[in-house]
Amino acid sequence: MGEFFQNFFSKIGYAFSQPHLIIFSILDLIVTFFIVYGLMMFLKRNNAIRLFKYIAISSVIAIILTNRPEMPILGKLATYFFLVLLLGIFVLYTDDTKRVLRRLYSGKEYQRAYNIQYNCSEEDLRTAIADIVKAVQSMSKKNTGALIIIAPDNIPEAIIESGTTIDANLSASLIECLFSTKAPLHDGAVFIRGNKIMAAGCFLPLTQNTTLDKELGTRHRAAIGETEQYDSHLAIIVSEETGVISVARRGEIVRYYDSVMLNEVLEQIYGLKGTVKSDRK
Repeated sequence: MGEFFQNFFSKIGYAFSQPHLIIFSILDLIVTFFIVYGLMMFLKRNNAIRLFKYIAISSVIAIILTNRPEMPILGKLATYFFLVLLLGIFVLYTDDTKRVLRRLYSGKEYQRAYNIQYNCSEEDLRTAIADIVKAVQSMSKKNTGALIIIAPDNIPEAIIESGTTIDANLSASLIECLFSTKAPLHDGAVFIRGNKIMAAGCFLPLTQNTTLDKELGTRHRAAIGETEQYDSHLAIIVSEETGVISVARRGEIVRYYDSVMLNEVLEQIYGLKGTVKSDRK
C-alpha cells in the first residue's frame, strides 16, 4: 500500500513540476473533487450513502492490487472481482439503486409537477384544499388515524390496485367517512388528485430507513416510503394515538402541522402558491 501511495503522489508531483501540465493538473483535481463530492451528497440526500461506501472501499482495494506489478495475476483477479462486487452491491441494495435511478429519471418530472393541468378550475382546487384541511383538523381532534396522499401526477397502477377505486368528488365528510374506524378501508391510504378522491384503502411501501424515530408508526413509515419513491407526492398523516398532524415529502417528515401550514403546503403542491384569489383582501 505504501508503494501505491508513493507512486500516486510522485505522479502528482511530476504533473505539477511541468509548467505545461500545471493548469490541466489543477483542473483535473478540481473536477475529480466536485464529481466525488456531488456523488456523495446526492447519495446522502437519497439515503443511499452506504452504496457509495461499499463502492469506494472496493475501488480502493482494486486500485491498490492492480498497481502491484509483481502480482499481475492477483491484479487481474482484483479487477474482475471489483466488477462482480459492483454488480453484487447494486443487486443486494436494489431498493437504494431503484430510488437513485428514479430520482435521476424523475428530476425533470418533479420540476414540472406544479405545472400539471387539472380537469377543474382554480376555485375547485381551493375548495378541495379547504376540505382537506377541514377533514384533517377534524380527525386530529378526534384522534382518528389517517394517511392521505396528494398525487399531482399519475398514480402508480399497482398502488391503485392494492386498494379500492373511488373516483369521487372530494369533500371533507367523505374523507372522514373513509377513515372512520367502522369503514373497511380505513387502514389504507387515500389518494387524491386535484379535486377527486381516486382510491382508498391502498397499501404503500414502507421506508427502509433505520434511523427514524421509534415513535413513528406504520402510517408514518408508509408515508415516508411513498414519498421516497415518488418525488412529486405529498403525504399527510394523522396519528391515531396523539392526533398530531405530520407531512412527508421527498422522504422527509415534518410533524406538528397546523391548519395554516397545511393550507400553505397544499397550495404549493397544487401549484396555487403565489396566486391571489380575486375576492381576497
